[in-house]
Amino acid sequence: MIGSDARILLHLLRGQRRQGSHAERLQHFYAPQAVHYDRFRERLLHGRAQLIAALDPAPGAYLVELGAGTGRNLLYLGERLDSLGRIDLVDLCPALLEEARRRTAGLARARVIEADAADYRPERPVDCVYCAYSLTMMPNWQAVLANALAMLRPDGTLGVVDFYVSDARGGPGNARHSALARAFWPRWFAHDGVHPSPEPLRWLRDHLPDHRLDEHLAPVPYLPGLRVPYYRFVGRKSPSAGRTEPQRHQGREGE
Repeated sequence: MIGSDARILLHLLRGQRRQGSHAERLQHFYAPQAVHYDRFRERLLHGRAQLIAALDPAPGAYLVELGAGTGRNLLYLGERLDSLGRIDLVDLCPALLEEARRRTAGLARARVIEADAADYRPERPVDCVYCAYSLTMMPNWQAVLANALAMLRPDGTLGVVDFYVSDARGGPGNARHSALARAFWPRWFAHDGVHPSPEPLRWLRDHLPDHRLDEHLAPVPYLPGLRVPYYRFVGRKSPSAGRTEPQRHQGREGE
């Protein structure tokens, strides 16, 4: 464990390169970490199990995870996974998706799809879309959230758990983070291509007024005493919202 942590920390210290497309930067950064990705981030990415529990998908539901990475979050579904109708795991990083394919081998209801979360659209409306610590890594997060909302059926559910910082005056949730936190965490994470800010949560609250929001502080591995802010958001699309015509998805589906 110490050896694998050391390798992950080395890549984190090197940071994500600046040149190339977003997909190329992700592949360059995560390919050397992919095998050990989940073990290290299990102690960093808090609140995922609680998000899945809050989504509470009904039997036969169709789920889409945008920025699914290795597919680790499937395990939080537990026994409910056997009752789902279908789940699409969408990501841009081939190295992480290869881990997801291994994880879902033999699980017919899961599809692993290499695609941009802003462009992917399933063939029919879905019951639930969720993002777990992926929006902060997406430069086009507004397009991703708009796409997520468009693919949801009326009364469908959108869930997000991610890092963030509040505005100086407090909000867009109920928390007001210190000036040090608002300065430190965006700079700390930006080195690795992660960009916590108040804006995604503000977008979610504005577009999904029927929602539940929880805000927390989580420990960070090897940074004793520091706590990073994160939120869990679960919102329901208005039942009166018009249906959006499905578009053909862009991307490659895993075999």
